[in-house]
Amino acid sequence: MTYNRYISIIASSGGFAWIAWFLVINKLSPFVSTGVSMTFFFLTLFIALTCTFTILGFYFRVWLFKNEIFYQHINVAFRQGFFLSLIVNVCLLLQILRSLNWWTGIFLILGSVLLESYFSSKDSEFIE
Repeated sequence: MTYNRYISIIASSGGFAWIAWFLVINKLSPFVSTGVSMTFFFLTLFIALTCTFTILGFYFRVWLFKNEIFYQHINVAFRQGFFLSLIVNVCLLLQILRSLNWWTGIFLILGSVLLESYFSSKDSEFIE
């Protein structure tokens, strides 16, 4: 399967997730069914942001490095998109709970940077 097919699958999944997120915002009331609406809100936002960050990260890596290892770029971009969307969702959840501080956000970012550096070092071991 070519990298264009992977990107098109991710883009269509992201498009469906953004549509679902807008439907959740417009059709579900958090005052009537709090658990269901908040679960769908965070789940669709997570999927939509992961797909969006993956596509943006992939094309940024292709533009920046200009080499032909596209599959490695897809894996790294997906992992980084996952971490970024996880940070956004956790920060949003903490803001809803009114416990988001500047140092909490810094700890989230630092934790994801440490996780990414760990996975990047593992990837470089497999490449060599």
